[in-house]
Amino acid sequence: MKNEYRHTKTTVSMINYHFVFCPKYQRKIYDIVGVENRFKELIAEKCKELNIEIIAIECDSDHAHLFLNCSLTLSPADIIKYLKGCTSHVIRDEFPVLRGMSSLWTRSYFVSTVGNVSSETIKKYIENQKKRV
Repeated sequence: MKNEYRHTKTTVSMINYHFVFCPKYQRKIYDIVGVENRFKELIAEKCKELNIEIIAIECDSDHAHLFLNCSLTLSPADIIKYLKGCTSHVIRDEFPVLRGMSSLWTRSYFVSTVGNVSSETIKKYIENQKKRV
């Protein structure tokens, strides 16, 4: 997967987010055979539909990490809503052991912006702008 700038007629951007979210009650759903692969397939399908690039995706037994490059038009709240929504119903339907859950995911999640350049580098760059000749 590549991690490149996105170009439109009027913008150039690189918006990268690191998301972490858990199943309700921190159930170890990824230990169930087939759930992790199906989850990754569903995420890939939805990301393709939303024009989101998956830089990395990994699951532990009770949480998932997503590292995504996104367009300017999607907020982190919208992204997580779409991804949780598209996976919850399908996974609960396809895996009988999860059918009894009223919802698959907690409402909570972690998100952090991530870039190719550190915050310290940007700070130094901005501070040095007045010093330029």
